Amino acid sequence: MPFDDLRGFIDALDKSGDLVRVTREVDWDLEAAAVSRRVYETQGPALLFENIKDYSKGYRIFNGSIGTYRRVAIAMGLRPDASIGEIHAAYEEREQKPVKPVVVQKAPCKENIMLGDDVDLYKLPAPMIHEGDGGRYIGTWDIIVSQDPDTGWSNWGMYRFMIHNQRSLVGFPAPFSHLAMMLLNKYVPAGKPLPMAVVIGADPLCHMVATAGYGVGDDEADFAGALRQKPVELVKCETSDLMVPANSEIVIEGEIMPDQTAPEAPFGEYPGYRTEGAKHGALCRVKAITFRSDPILTMISLGVPVDDSSVAAALTAAISIKRRLKRHNIPVTDVYAPPEGVTHLVIVGVKKGGADMVRQIGEIITARRAMVNKVMVVDEDIDVFNMGEVIHAFASKCHPGRGFIIHQLEDGKANMLTPGYDREERRRMRGAAAFIDSTWPVEWPEVEVPIKSSFKTIYPKELQEKVLRDWKTYGL
Repeated sequence: MPFDDLRGFIDALDKSGDLVRVTREVDWDLEAAAVSRRVYETQGPALLFENIKDYSKGYRIFNGSIGTYRRVAIAMGLRPDASIGEIHAAYEEREQKPVKPVVVQKAPCKENIMLGDDVDLYKLPAPMIHEGDGGRYIGTWDIIVSQDPDTGWSNWGMYRFMIHNQRSLVGFPAPFSHLAMMLLNKYVPAGKPLPMAVVIGADPLCHMVATAGYGVGDDEADFAGALRQKPVELVKCETSDLMVPANSEIVIEGEIMPDQTAPEAPFGEYPGYRTEGAKHGALCRVKAITFRSDPILTMISLGVPVDDSSVAAALTAAISIKRRLKRHNIPVTDVYAPPEGVTHLVIVGVKKGGADMVRQIGEIITARRAMVNKVMVVDEDIDVFNMGEVIHAFASKCHPGRGFIIHQLEDGKANMLTPGYDREERRRMRGAAAFIDSTWPVEWPEVEVPIKSSFKTIYPKELQEKVLRDWKTYGL
């Protein structure tokens, strides 16, 4: 069953042993984030900080919502020990059955309301996440809700937002993001502010959907309902017509100004590096803050993977890429984006490979904006979710001379947050992608293809079945 809110999910993590409640006082200024970062790097549990310096009892910070696949499984109502492949399969199956949200009139996120001059962002325990950051980032594990003024399409995305002052936020949505395109193509030319809501502490599947790459016109709320297998409850904002998840912990309502900017960044971003200094960001004037009593502020102490960002982005990116390849009639078996690869690397399994197939796959994946710049293609005998098998295929099948296909990316298509690109490449969003052929050449006769020496391939089927059936009798 889905969780109606973040609190139900936290209780489930508590029961499964996947949560630690930190009761001692912890400073919002770097300490909470430093503890969280260390826990990520030791593959530890989610953390609920229950005693925040300078804040009243009841104000809490939660880090690590879906920082492991185990916690993703719990969020989806699967067995905690479900395999990555099982999680992918469940996600893909559910995603194909969107569920429309329902609108409610009363909501937990309205228990407390600040309006106008009463608005004060500093009343919330926004953390200072990294030393050297431009400020306190209140929006890291968030949902940014916006709406197309012409079509009424409501978009959810995950973008960072920093406190600028008591009643202003500043963020930097990437130029190719839906939020930036909506702002620059619709609101700025009209000289109108863009209504926006920062949703903090919704249920984990809503946040996961906000990281996904759905198309213009697709309502993420429908797909969140699909993953939850239950409609998302939405409620209207106090100062705009935007609809937000009713059971959220905190909702910050505001407007992005069409003619004003403010300094934003630096920030230690999701690839695990800080690559950019301060720059001009989108300025949001806050008009209202609504929140639950004893609110929980969700955070990601972003950095070297694996963390919530890398797990969520890896899962949603892989599903999106698989969907796109199937639309192009590629004989894809599965797609995996290892979280450690921060969506710069994907593994694609195919029924039939070869250099031409590898090039076609790579060009499809990088045709729009190239978040991914390394694509490895493997044969169908490789479990793409098993990095041991993937590395073996790369080491044994990829020809050092002809197995690497370098593809130049046009200006504006490369990912500006790729650390390996130089400053000019990041500025112009240009670079290169590598397509790695770890499949057998299609021109080889079958008799020349080496026989894989594994349990699944080199022993008779009958013997495999006997060994598996009698496994425990061997004392194993």
